[in-house]
Amino acid sequence: MSQFEAHASVAGKAKVLVLFLALAWGLSWIAVAVALRELSPWSLRFMGCSLGAATLFAAAILSGHSLKVPRGEAKHIMVAGFCNVALFQILSSFAQMSGATSRAIIITYSMPIWATILSWLLLGERLDRIRGLAFALCVAGLAILVYPLFTDGFPPTVYYSLTCAVGWAFATVYMKWMKVTVEPLANAAWQLLFGFLFIAVGAFVFEGLPHIWPLQGQTILAVLFIGLFGVGLAHFLWWAIVGRLPTTTASIGALLVPVIGVTASALFLHERLSIPDIIGFVLIFVAAACVLLQPGTRRPEPRA
Repeated sequence: MSQFEAHASVAGKAKVLVLFLALAWGLSWIAVAVALRELSPWSLRFMGCSLGAATLFAAAILSGHSLKVPRGEAKHIMVAGFCNVALFQILSSFAQMSGATSRAIIITYSMPIWATILSWLLLGERLDRIRGLAFALCVAGLAILVYPLFTDGFPPTVYYSLTCAVGWAFATVYMKWMKVTVEPLANAAWQLLFGFLFIAVGAFVFEGLPHIWPLQGQTILAVLFIGLFGVGLAHFLWWAIVGRLPTTTASIGALLVPVIGVTASALFLHERLSIPDIIGFVLIFVAAACVLLQPGTRRPEPRA
């Protein structure tokens, strides 16, 4: 097998992982909406992130994976853990509390726009024809979905969700920019641990002791799903995907998440879909399909 064929095979497997990631993250938004009926964002994320981190550390130990962090890379993982875990987890919860879950999902997944800009500036990743088309469709779809929110002002959910998007994009590009070489499982585990520590400090500062018991049965199930799948499994999948695909491809491919999340919001949370919603979702789905169905291509090399 040639080097190009080997890379195409790895990229193909990574695109399959994107589908699993979409299910884990997309349904996690619904679980968060359920848990927030009884828990505050700080208490919810305190439990979810601790469970997610424990899950990944246990998986690494039981499977024999090394958790060793190469010299000098711990500070980079800490930066990413703050932006990609602590900031994202807390603000996404506040976004859901201050607005519809479907809207929080869509604005948060403007992430590929910011990731594409940062990748161009910091990594030298250029848009080929297919990814350029996908990016254009992504921008159009998000614009159609977000525009109705601005007709009556600028609700808090927009601030929270946009900050989530930029923080997630920066963490993703930052790890590639710094040429971090830690293995995906170790990277995800340590990011979750650092993120949990940031959240724990914030929880004690703003709320005191987190409320973790007693809880209703549906809240317990929601927290377990969030911790095991929405946090633990999903973060491992994300960094495994980013390590195998160009950042822009991985980011736009992950736009399947809001399609699943918003559809689930309509089904389980009874949030109504408008005509702009439907048009925007179609454009986003096509953008993701352009990336997921693209044949394996050589990874663009960053500028020196």
